[in-house]
Amino acid sequence: MRTFLGIDLGWYGKPTGLASLVFEGDRLRLKHVTRIQATGDILAWVRGQASDGDAVVAIDAPTVIANDLGIRPCERSLNADFRRFHAGCHPANLSRPFAPYVLRFSKEISDLGFQHGAGMLAQASGRYQLEVYPHAATVSLFGLGRIVKYKKGRRAEKAAELGRLRQLCLDRFAILEPQLCLELPPIPETGPTKPVEDQIDAVICAYIAAHFWYWGRERNTVYGANETGFIVVPRP
Repeated sequence: MRTFLGIDLGWYGKPTGLASLVFEGDRLRLKHVTRIQATGDILAWVRGQASDGDAVVAIDAPTVIANDLGIRPCERSLNADFRRFHAGCHPANLSRPFAPYVLRFSKEISDLGFQHGAGMLAQASGRYQLEVYPHAATVSLFGLGRIVKYKKGRRAEKAAELGRLRQLCLDRFAILEPQLCLELPPIPETGPTKPVEDQIDAVICAYIAAHFWYWGRERNTVYGANETGFIVVPRP
C-alpha cells in the first residue's frame, strides 16, 4: 500500500505533527494523525506507517540547505509569487541555529530510503521526501486572497483562524482531485491550540505529498532543485 506522510517538523526539537494518508479506491483516507516530540519516536512512526513500501513524505522544514548566508533560490522564487498573499518564506541558510537540526532530520529520513524528490514523476514508484510550505499550498489549493493567520496573535484570534483553516480543509479537500474526506481534531475551547495546529498542518503536508505524486508537475510547481533546496507547491 502506497503511503503519503506529512511532517510538520518542530524545528528546535519541539513536538512534531504527523499524518499519514492512503488510497482507498480512487480517494484518499486519513490513516493516522498524531503529535510526537522525540526524533527517535518520529522516525519509528515513519517506519511503522510506511513499512517497506512505496511512500512520499512531505516535510514542512528546509530539507536541503547549501548556502552559508542569505536566502535559498527556491525561497526567492516562491516569495516572488506568494509574498502578496502574506505567504513568503523565512530565509534558510547554514548560519541559522535550526539548520543542523533540520538537516540531520532530513538525513535520517534519507537513511530510511527516502530520496529528495524534486524530479519525481507523476505516480512514480519508490520512496521520496519533499520540502513543502503549507501557507503557500492553502493559498493555492483553497483560492485564498491571503493566508489564514492562525499562528500569531491572542488565543481567541488564533483559535478562530485555526477553526477557519480546519473547516476549509474539511470542505475543500473533499472536492479536490485526489479527493480526501476526513475528520480532524476539534479546536479546544480553552488551553493551547498548538497541538491541533500541528496536526492540521501535518494533514496539509500529507495531502501535498499525495497531490504531487498524483499529478507531478502538471498541477504542481517545484521551486528550486535537489542540490540547492526545493519547495513543492500545488496548483489548483
